[in-house]
Amino acid sequence: MKRFFVPAAVLVSLALASPAALAQKKYDPGASDKEIKVGHINPYSGPASAYGTIGKAIGAYFRKVNDEGGVNGRKIVFITYDDGYSPPKTVEMARKLVEQDEVLLVFQPLGTPPNSAIHKYMNAKKVPQLFVATGATKWNDPKNYPWTMGWQPNYQTEGSIYAQHILKTKPNAKIGVLYQNDDYGKDYLKGFKDGLGAKAGMIVKEVSYEVADPTVDSQIVQLQASGADTFFNITTPKFAAQAIRKAYDIGWKPVHYLNNVSASVGTVLTPAGLDKSVGLISTQYLKDPTDKAWANDAAVLAWTAFMKKYYPEGSLIAGENFYGWNVAQTMVQVLKQAGDNLTRENVMKQAASLKDFVLPGALPGIKLNTSPTDFAPFESVQLIRFDGKEWVRFGEVMGK
Repeated sequence: MKRFFVPAAVLVSLALASPAALAQKKYDPGASDKEIKVGHINPYSGPASAYGTIGKAIGAYFRKVNDEGGVNGRKIVFITYDDGYSPPKTVEMARKLVEQDEVLLVFQPLGTPPNSAIHKYMNAKKVPQLFVATGATKWNDPKNYPWTMGWQPNYQTEGSIYAQHILKTKPNAKIGVLYQNDDYGKDYLKGFKDGLGAKAGMIVKEVSYEVADPTVDSQIVQLQASGADTFFNITTPKFAAQAIRKAYDIGWKPVHYLNNVSASVGTVLTPAGLDKSVGLISTQYLKDPTDKAWANDAAVLAWTAFMKKYYPEGSLIAGENFYGWNVAQTMVQVLKQAGDNLTRENVMKQAASLKDFVLPGALPGIKLNTSPTDFAPFESVQLIRFDGKEWVRFGEVMGK
């Protein structure tokens, strides 16, 4: 009978070691002791290129995180591609990120049609399609699509809130609607009609446009001719600026509701003309860094310092850059929670375990919460009105 002797020092060290210290690190493709590969797809060109700055702001924030030591000692390798807001190109870029670059996850791909094009692929591959940059309602479907999660308030909720405000303040309104002819536009329109309920007949004219259209000038003329005195503008930045400018130029002065995704002073209202944007109504869930109310706010000051150091060429009046800073922090929080278990499954588990997470840039009272059965982090907004210089909040926080 052979006897095996273990040195006393080894026995002592094993006895003193905590379970966490003995736990084995777990990695899927894209993660290692030194780095975490995060993929990203954004329209740096094409009809939605105004959103390109979001990707640049996210990349800048990840550089800041890396300079400060990374996430749990690992550097973020940010791989971002341009899809031009073209769904076939989005598919190509997603396959490249997953199959060639072998990223751990794809973060913040932008747009409803582009994300719809890769929805089934990402779930079949079991790769997180995380915090997508679109408020379509369908991203909150953990039962059928457990690898896809939204971030911003969903379009149907926002559309319903505008409808509620119209019913309360202008019950006899004649409503005209301009919407992008795709899943994004139709999702907003559905929420708006659901919010109007039995009063959906208040809509006297609906017109749509295609992302390839050069302008929406003719649609605005049609809406004016319909006699509409209230306008729900469901457009992306380029077309939003055109619609605001054209309505003003032809003397059409409806009560004008502009969807949140185009409520940027820098990329929409300034090109349209600040004087032509007076009275616009939209929603916010993040602070507006151009609002004097936040001039001395710690979060806005931190964002300004970040921009000057890491993205100096970026605009300080473009809400998209503030958005990018905030959504990147949400991603970092999830990676922190994942610890040394950097599997794709655990990343999704952590993303679905946000509990009253407060982003510094969120409006007071708004917190992020997710669960295995609720993939909608933000579910509250506040109405805002543009006074010619900045957005002014009014009313209570609405939503969940």
